[in-house]
Amino acid sequence: MNWHWDIAGDAFPVMLEAFLKTTLLVTVVGSLLAAVLGLVWAMGQRELPGPASKLLGWVLGVIRMTPLPLQLLFVVALFAYQFDGYQRFDSIDSTTILTIIGILVFGIHYSTYMAESYRAGIESIPKGQWEAATALSLPLGRTWRAVMIPQAVRATLPSLGNWAIAMFKDTPFLLAISVPEMVAEARRIGGAQFSYTEAFTIAGLIFLAASYPTAILMRKLEKKLAY
Repeated sequence: MNWHWDIAGDAFPVMLEAFLKTTLLVTVVGSLLAAVLGLVWAMGQRELPGPASKLLGWVLGVIRMTPLPLQLLFVVALFAYQFDGYQRFDSIDSTTILTIIGILVFGIHYSTYMAESYRAGIESIPKGQWEAATALSLPLGRTWRAVMIPQAVRATLPSLGNWAIAMFKDTPFLLAISVPEMVAEARRIGGAQFSYTEAFTIAGLIFLAASYPTAILMRKLEKKLAY
């Protein structure tokens, strides 16, 4: 196996651009969407009437237990069927549409996992605080905003960070819907140069350089919040 520095030198800026424009974008926006939706799902499972809460839990379970690439392909196929391909959006290029779909699917998929983290955080709050809020006649919305959500988020923040890292590592699944993220670019460059070693090695190093410091930060944050 030979290493070609010229191929590596040409590949790095292209892949770094793909990382910043697509991989990082999908991870950041998708994680924020997942964090918000996950909290909504967790609150819904607690506050909705029994049948509605069970139905919500069932839907979240279905999303969790089906593969992410399959969900991406299903949504893209459904979108193409409903809107006659991309003809109704001729002012927007197909890559942008597919990237938006990827963000939405990633966000919804990972929101189901974050919902479980939130649920555990909410259940860890002493019952006395719920009783105190009721005794003070606090409205339900204010109880959540002022008392429960801050504590639940604080308790689950490290877990949410870990899910964000997992999402980051799953972004190569965007290959399934032809989104030009970093690994897709590595594959394209490798095919054009008839040498995949350099491109895939650079992709791995970029993933490692981005995820390892974040994982260390989450570990330190978890230890800090434990005290």
